[in-house]
Amino acid sequence: MASHVRGGARSPVARVALALLLTGTLALQGCMGSPRRAHKPSRPAQKSASHEPASRADIPPEHASTGQLPGTPGRDFAPGSPHTPIGSSTIGNGPVKVALILPLSGSAQGAMVAQSMRNAAELAISEFQAADLTVLVKDDRGTPEGAREATDQALAQGAELILGPLFAGSVQAAGQAAQQAGKPLIGFSSDRAAATQGVYLLSFMVQVEVDRIIAYAASQNRRSVAALIPATAYGAVAEAQLREAAAENRMRIVAIERYPAGQPQSAVQRLGTVIGGASPQADALFIPDNGDGLPAVAQALQTVRFDPQRVKPLGTGVWDEARVFGLPALQGGWFAAPDKRGFMDFAARYRARFGSEPVRLATLSYDAVTLAAALARMQGPQAYNASVLTSGAGFAGADGVFRFNPNGTNDRALTVQEVRGGTAALISTAPRTLMAGY
Repeated sequence: MASHVRGGARSPVARVALALLLTGTLALQGCMGSPRRAHKPSRPAQKSASHEPASRADIPPEHASTGQLPGTPGRDFAPGSPHTPIGSSTIGNGPVKVALILPLSGSAQGAMVAQSMRNAAELAISEFQAADLTVLVKDDRGTPEGAREATDQALAQGAELILGPLFAGSVQAAGQAAQQAGKPLIGFSSDRAAATQGVYLLSFMVQVEVDRIIAYAASQNRRSVAALIPATAYGAVAEAQLREAAAENRMRIVAIERYPAGQPQSAVQRLGTVIGGASPQADALFIPDNGDGLPAVAQALQTVRFDPQRVKPLGTGVWDEARVFGLPALQGGWFAAPDKRGFMDFAARYRARFGSEPVRLATLSYDAVTLAAALARMQGPQAYNASVLTSGAGFAGADGVFRFNPNGTNDRALTVQEVRGGTAALISTAPRTLMAGY
């Protein structure tokens, strides 16, 4: 298949993506037993599907039932009217059709994010010279019903792959329609409950970040961990993953305290002797909170004489924002997140083309379309079968290397960064491959 790839100018991300795609796919064709880490059994889906966990500073828990938009903590946006007609447009004119389903006429904020993700798809097609794709852009109005309708329309027009939607309920509805037609879907939700065989999530999943930061802490001889958990859906998912990751890395959980969002004072006091003073019982403190909640946590920690040099603060990708980096109680803390250099490069090219800043989620759309174009170029009619999409080698995107698991979840190659006086310093690079052992 490699001989069929036509040359041409591509962005660095597109070139890297295609190179890794070639490597992974050829390895898959040559020996179906290519190395891959043994996957954990699928965990039970979270019982509460109304809130969607995420794992970026500007992607708070998604309120799937009302269409709460990633990027707007604590605000709910009503979905669009079910009577709003579904809009359609196309990007590209290649022979292979894929659909991109977004809430283009949902809430005002939802429509803004959807437009940014549509722009990212357009950028991907423009940078992949002579792409073999036609992208059918469909509006799901931010509702499961709209997502099902949009998917049915796209399938009737010959779509071989569905990209999107954004919200968990919409992914589930669209996924059911795609499965009935025997077509795969790559959704942008980060709610694990939306994933299943043939419905893959290309998103920032908290479970992967918790695994990475706990494994790194253990590798640095941290042996006992306490946790301050916000009483949110995101916190609940992070706590469940902490328990599993700690067991896998032989790290003892000393204590876990939960607190109402924004009100950590009582929980910190209950942890006082465990994490504060001259002889703390834990040598790490896991806090899966974001820039809205962490200032109050940091202030409360100072009241129990918390010393981040003795008890290492640990976090997830929601720490990755400037307002977190100057908090005194988190200095020296570690968190796991994608390598931000890829997004910065993408954002510069996006600004040059559209004259505006992309939303943080825009790289998901960019990567999904680039992946679809690269696979169509190499594989033709077999581009989107399960064995190709779940290649153990994975694929390279704007946010680093990722791969889809057979159960629909994903793995990502993540960095570990350290909070240092107003900035974050890279202390462990993201692996270049997701082969065995990651």
